[in-house]
Order: sequence, then C-alpha cells, then structure tokens
Amino acid sequence: MRSGINKARGEAALEAGGRRYRLLLTLGALAEIEDGLGLDDLTEVGSRLAHTRAADLAIVAAALLRGGGHDMCPAEVLRLECDLGALMAAVTAAFDNAGLQPAAEGGGDDARPFPGGAGSPSG
Repeated sequence: MRSGINKARGEAALEAGGRRYRLLLTLGALAEIEDGLGLDDLTEVGSRLAHTRAADLAIVAAALLRGGGHDMCPAEVLRLECDLGALMAAVTAAFDNAGLQPAAEGGGDDARPFPGGAGSPSG
C-alpha cells in the first residue's frame, strides 16, 4: 500500500496498532455493507448506522478496509488496536470523502453515517 491517502479519490485513513490503513468506499464495499447489515437498499444505510452496534461498525469498517486493499474480516476489525472514536472517524471520513452522506432518520443537511463524527467532541 502506498503511504499517502488520496481524499480526492475518496480514501480515508485509520491509524491502528502502529500501522496506517486505507479505507475506500467502493461499489463492492457498498454491496457488502448492504448485505452484511441486512438492508434492502442504500437508502437504509444512514438510518441503520445512526443506531449502530459494534458488530455493525465492524462489518462496515471491514468492507471499507477491503475497498482500500486490506483483506480484513469484521472479527479482525474488532481486534484492531485503536479507540472507538478513531474507527468511527475513519469510517465517517470514508463516506464523506466519497461524497456519500447517507440520510439519517429525518434527513438533514449534516446527515452522516454515524452521529457526531470527526469534527465533534465525541468523535
């Protein structure tokens, strides 16, 4: 993997266990997210992720990591040495950098896959 993250290409970064990982929201990752979360279509992504469980986060992160070139399953994501905020910020950045901000329940201009996000004190 190259060391730089290309936000213009939709990439995001995650620092975990002394290693830098690239996350990328590809069409394949979106399909994996839909399937892994048991969604009918992409319109359900935002509302599902607004009320996410750790297992859901692992499914989404694993799909994004595979999109970024890392062969990682959800169980491996759960074993990464990083805090929850860093993982959530990286996933949110992957959606943001791809220009996809799924509409959360009730919509809104600042809908994100997860409440808070990298710019909030909690994220």
